[in-house]
Amino acid sequence: MKAKKYLGQHFLHQRSTAEKIVRLLSELPESALVVEVGPGHGALTEHLVHSVHKPILLIETDQDLIEELKQKYPQCQVIHADFLKLDLATLTGGRTMQVIGNFPYNISSQIVFRILDYVQYIPEVVGMFQKEMADRIASKPGSKSYGILSVLTQAWYQVESCITLSPGHFVPPPKVQSSVIRLRRLPTVDPLAQEPLFRSIVKSSFNQRRKMLRNSLKVYFPEAVLLEEAIFTRRPEQLTLQDFYHLTTLSLKHQS
Repeated sequence: MKAKKYLGQHFLHQRSTAEKIVRLLSELPESALVVEVGPGHGALTEHLVHSVHKPILLIETDQDLIEELKQKYPQCQVIHADFLKLDLATLTGGRTMQVIGNFPYNISSQIVFRILDYVQYIPEVVGMFQKEMADRIASKPGSKSYGILSVLTQAWYQVESCITLSPGHFVPPPKVQSSVIRLRRLPTVDPLAQEPLFRSIVKSSFNQRRKMLRNSLKVYFPEAVLLEEAIFTRRPEQLTLQDFYHLTTLSLKHQS
């Protein structure tokens, strides 16, 4: 079947590479099932069914692939749905899940944000991304690629860059390199990461990343605080995760 450009489909065709990706999944006893996003023709699924000893859910948005997946992998539950619109907690009955997938590049950032919406249910993610997107998720302060995804993801997960793939690994070949990263949920997470205000401050900061924080965050703080605290003379790419927690604490203090 010809790949559909509007769905961002690039099918992985090298079995040895698919096997390496599946091996990145850890044996997590706290994970009740595995969810594969965008299985396509089943390049990863083929190895999942032989190596994963727990229920497997396949979530595919392309109707033309559903019957093929059901016939090839009857031991899996195949769900025809848009991952971005699913209520994962209801779908899985509140069970924890490991997420794996060759994520469509045109919606990969949205997939990460969706995973962060259900982070308490997802201890691990193994995902294929456009290399530029993978680098953005893993980047550190001071980098041009450091941004909203970097901070919000690293608040919850340890990010590992695992495999880099050339376009020739896919059909049709994308115009960019690809990377597989693994996200492992941190054993301890700062309670501030759960504050909606934390996300708002991070997003507001990077939405005006060329401006000093005293300009981009003035809706969150009294003017006197903006002038007193040295942190507000900096730009968002200079801030660590702990700096964003500090800003959240400071804002909560002045709202009370």
